[in-house]
Amino acid sequence: MEFRETPQPPALRFQVLGPVQAWLNGKPLSLGSPQQQAVLTTLLLHSGRPVTTQDLVDALWGERPPAQAVAALRTYVSRLRTVIEPRREVRRPAELLVSVADGYALRIPGEALDLAVFERLSAEAAAARSAGDKHEAHRLLTQALDLFSGRPLTGIPGPYADAQRLRLAERQVAAAEELCAAALDVGLHAEIVGELNSLTAEHPLRERLRELLMLALYRCGRQAEALGVYTDTRKLLIEELGVEPGSGLSAMHTRILAADPTLTLPVAPTSSAREEGPTAPPAPAQLPADVSDFRGRGGLVSDLSTILMNATGQAVVVTSLAGIGGVGKTTLAVHVAHRVRAEFPDGQLYVDLRGAGASPADPVAVLGDFLHSLGVTESPDSLDQRAALYRSLLASRRMLILLDNARDAEQLRPLIPGVSGCAVLATSRSRLAGIPGAHLFDVEELTPDEALALFSAIVGEQRVAAEPEAAMKVVTACGFLPLAVRIAAARLASRPRWSVSDLASRLADQRRRLDELQLGNLAVETTIGLGYGQLSTDEARAFRLLALIDSPDIPLAAAAALLGVDEYTAEDLAEALVEANMLECFAPGRYRYHDLLRLYAQRQNERIGDTEEQERAVLRLLDLLIPTVRNAARAIEPDDAEPELLTTISSTGINLPTSGSAQDWLRTEGALLLSATAAAASGRRASQHAAIDLLILLYGLGPDPTHGPQGRQILEIVGREAERRSDRAALARVHLALGTLQSVTSDFQGSERSFRRSLDHQTPDEPTFLLLATANMLGVMLNVGNRPAEALPFLEQARATSQAVDSPILEARVVSNIARVQHRLGMTETAIRSAEDGVAAARASKNGPLLAQTLYQLGVVLSGIEAVPHLREAHRLYQSQRNPLWEGYTLARLASALLVSEQHTEAAEAAGESLAIAQELDSAFCQGLANAALGEALLALAQPARGLACLQEAHAIFTRLGVPEASPVADLISQQHTEPLSPPAP
Repeated sequence: MEFRETPQPPALRFQVLGPVQAWLNGKPLSLGSPQQQAVLTTLLLHSGRPVTTQDLVDALWGERPPAQAVAALRTYVSRLRTVIEPRREVRRPAELLVSVADGYALRIPGEALDLAVFERLSAEAAAARSAGDKHEAHRLLTQALDLFSGRPLTGIPGPYADAQRLRLAERQVAAAEELCAAALDVGLHAEIVGELNSLTAEHPLRERLRELLMLALYRCGRQAEALGVYTDTRKLLIEELGVEPGSGLSAMHTRILAADPTLTLPVAPTSSAREEGPTAPPAPAQLPADVSDFRGRGGLVSDLSTILMNATGQAVVVTSLAGIGGVGKTTLAVHVAHRVRAEFPDGQLYVDLRGAGASPADPVAVLGDFLHSLGVTESPDSLDQRAALYRSLLASRRMLILLDNARDAEQLRPLIPGVSGCAVLATSRSRLAGIPGAHLFDVEELTPDEALALFSAIVGEQRVAAEPEAAMKVVTACGFLPLAVRIAAARLASRPRWSVSDLASRLADQRRRLDELQLGNLAVETTIGLGYGQLSTDEARAFRLLALIDSPDIPLAAAAALLGVDEYTAEDLAEALVEANMLECFAPGRYRYHDLLRLYAQRQNERIGDTEEQERAVLRLLDLLIPTVRNAARAIEPDDAEPELLTTISSTGINLPTSGSAQDWLRTEGALLLSATAAAASGRRASQHAAIDLLILLYGLGPDPTHGPQGRQILEIVGREAERRSDRAALARVHLALGTLQSVTSDFQGSERSFRRSLDHQTPDEPTFLLLATANMLGVMLNVGNRPAEALPFLEQARATSQAVDSPILEARVVSNIARVQHRLGMTETAIRSAEDGVAAARASKNGPLLAQTLYQLGVVLSGIEAVPHLREAHRLYQSQRNPLWEGYTLARLASALLVSEQHTEAAEAAGESLAIAQELDSAFCQGLANAALGEALLALAQPARGLACLQEAHAIFTRLGVPEASPVADLISQQHTEPLSPPAP
């Protein structure tokens, strides 16, 4: 077969033949919500042609679009542009997702979309078959179908996606028919019987599939079964459709009855048989059996098959699969070997090298077994002599050698043939980089859809279809690791009285999960333990300590702190774990565990029981993170006052010289910061004080509302311990942090209670940052609850404290909050002057977040057109500061200001954007503000039904939160002559 170079994949790639996914330079992109993915899908399937805004709305929502459909659509497009062109400057026009008239178009190369590649390969296969190149046609069709990684457009909503899903599924079945026909052309009748049985079961009325199944069975010597297929099909067609079989199926039936000799495919003799004559031993066929339920890995199977089938040239082809224990390396290798074995007519050799165990196979013994399989009755004694004879015997043959479970390259080298024609497929837990010219592939866990497909194949489609959410919980708990999924599925399959939910509940307990994932002699813990047992003492310690933090990934600096070593030593240890596939390096200097490997490492920590070392490791990490967050705060809010710490810090932290670098670090390490805090919270007093300090610093920069439940859980833990110890200093900070978190999650009444409790544990006449922050936030919450008279004394106390600690930054912040209270008290002119004073102080300070806040407050106390420029500037600042919550609030206030100045269309757009942000962050108060403004704008734009729906939603939210904004919204609703509203909750 002529060797053809595979074109280099484009930098930006998209997948629609399965779950919709995208990659940029090999890294997966986050495509956002299902609706946002639906926009991308619609544009992708239009192949660069423009799609109007109305067509996109129809594609997503059909005949019942939401009130803010166009605004939401624009938000989705804006976010997609950011995702696929991350380096594009803010004002620079998009180059890929472009605006075209009243719509959009996605301009990408054809090879960037898997569907386009599928169509090209299918066309090339048809041309090859027409030209008589049957093997090439089979290869191309195999590659084309391998592009499917599940059900096309999985999880994409909307009528357009539903229609396209059916079209693509039909194309998949048609291509599967062609592949089966091509397989029969090259003599793979035995290999495709199972596939044809599955296809005919799924598509019982497709006569072409039945015809191909009859031919495959006949060529396997199963004539009676072939005729039975015809009988069953004829009966089905008559009962279901009232018709007889078509001409193709009928002709196949007649030819089988007549034993038509043209139905039999002639088999060419192997090269070894031609050379050695009739006395030569049969060609070795040592491959283990392929599994019938193999699922997923389409791209990897295609790439491996292509490399092995093109095993020509001057050097032997060596392909190596590396991955953690249980990831399915052997299953994949055996599956691929069976797919390509027709390309190796002189046979296939197989050996388990036992590299993960305590007694790896000796290459001398392995060569002896191979030589015996090749007809050698007496083998030489030495390794070199056996290897030389082995290479000589393979020099004139075309064979596939599957070397499973290799320990390292040293064990593998003597088993590699010396010349081209043969191919080696090896598996190992470590990357066999020491083999020159080897093709190295990393085998990762299955995708969620692939894992679910494997689980369904073992358990049964009906049981999974009855409980799809529970099934997804099961495979997620398995970390999408094939071995774990197989064990879990086998346990369920052997227990018919269990439901899928029963199994999911058992796996939900992380402390028992490894115990649940065992069946007979199969156990995930045992498999992982083989790899752990090969680590050195220092590597094993690193493997355990890095798992103390439940972060999705660990940067090198954090790893060094946990291990108590410099970064060079930490990198050496981490990379050793990567080489052993006990840890993954997904980007330079960043490491992560597979979920089950992390559980194993944590179990080893428990078994060893050295809590002193573990707590020291966590404290070292917080000794790095606390000053680094403080450095970030100094860069983002220069000259701002800093909270008093409970912890004595010895580290200077990571240098973050600019606001941009500080924001990038905080965004990247957000999960690490929260996980480190959680780990410290479960420790003793010193660790808990460090956890409190870190949260106070983080929340001073604005807590992420999406992390609310985890933050609350951490604060409850340290709060209980502080209560037990009567630790007033800790309690004051815990309640301040909790109140701050409650305020951004719209729990205003809970927030007020927390701030009052914080003050109860402080000394009122001692001017501290803690007192200032608490009094300020309590005043804000009281004003939000429409109690401005109660709020003012606390804000004045905060202002006096800011003057006592000589912090003009904090004073400006408090003054702008006082302006809001004055505004609610009807002191409009005074409020405007106070707000303007706050803005002036902020501009003089060069503190960006302070300026954004004071501009926002000025915009709220002003009305109409006067507020618009201040709110627009605040919005730009919040955007640049990557503060989505306050971006949403500002857009809602901007919409209200635009309404006063009768700019209704712009108001609707701003409110729609605000609502999209608020829904994504699950911010109730922001949703209320956005719905109120959007509803009023829609009423003015003569869309009363949609407008009323938004106002009713806003009223329900404001009533639930107990805020005064409910009253004016109720008045607007009453003006529409609707049914009377229910009274607000007490």
